[in-house]
Amino acid sequence: MKYRRSGRLVDMTQYLLQHPHQQIPLTFFSERYQAAKSSISEDISIIKELFETKELGIIETAAGAAGGVIFVPTVGSGDALTQVRDLCLELEDPGRILPGGYLYMMDIVGDPAKMQELGRMFASHYRDQNVTAIMTMATKGIPLAYAVAMHLNVPVSIVRHDQRITEGSIVSINYVSGSSKRIQTMSLARRSLKPQSNVLIVDDFMKAGGTIRGMIDLAAEFDSTVAGVAVLTEAVHEETKLVDTYTSLTKLSHVDVQSRKITVEPGNMFTK
Repeated sequence: MKYRRSGRLVDMTQYLLQHPHQQIPLTFFSERYQAAKSSISEDISIIKELFETKELGIIETAAGAAGGVIFVPTVGSGDALTQVRDLCLELEDPGRILPGGYLYMMDIVGDPAKMQELGRMFASHYRDQNVTAIMTMATKGIPLAYAVAMHLNVPVSIVRHDQRITEGSIVSINYVSGSSKRIQTMSLARRSLKPQSNVLIVDDFMKAGGTIRGMIDLAAEFDSTVAGVAVLTEAVHEETKLVDTYTSLTKLSHVDVQSRKITVEPGNMFTK
């Protein structure tokens, strides 16, 4: 089917948004729209300018027979900070206080649109780290992990406390929970993570960091490196964290159960 330029621009934009971090040959678009490569190149220039103006992402081009275009999602720092400040206000609702100083966040992690936006922030932050896999702990970290993975175009490995026969052979380690100081077990299916992967660990909440420390050690069992640790909310307290380097979107700095007062601030992504 032959497309007008307006139709090509709409369809090409949608295709690029749905296929981030993937090199797409110009011949693909040329055959898809039955248009000359020169016309496709002009279309890409228009989309590139729009994406950069709106801070939606970067379009990289590669010359030569094997060349093409790659869409890299990004988020403008101003837009990201505005969204995170709005999220902080949501998290400061006194009705979210749970025993132990935790916050009820299921409505946040259960909002697909919100997870997509927050996932794009992390994907933008780690876009130059050559991430090849996302690792998260079941279950509340899964929505954010998949959102980040979609924008980085990489698979997700889900670590569990229990063992499932449907996952085949597994690798298990013991770790010390940072908050309860109890020894626990976490497992990951051998087929879930390729050896020599460059892993981005994603979690919804970090208190002392024991679970994340365990995932770092588990990644090492697969001869894999850790590109970074991305946390939706970190809790600030007097205990020393078991993770030295991480990036947080929000920071739970104070919870007063008696007065029902919660203080949440933008995380260290905005202070580095």
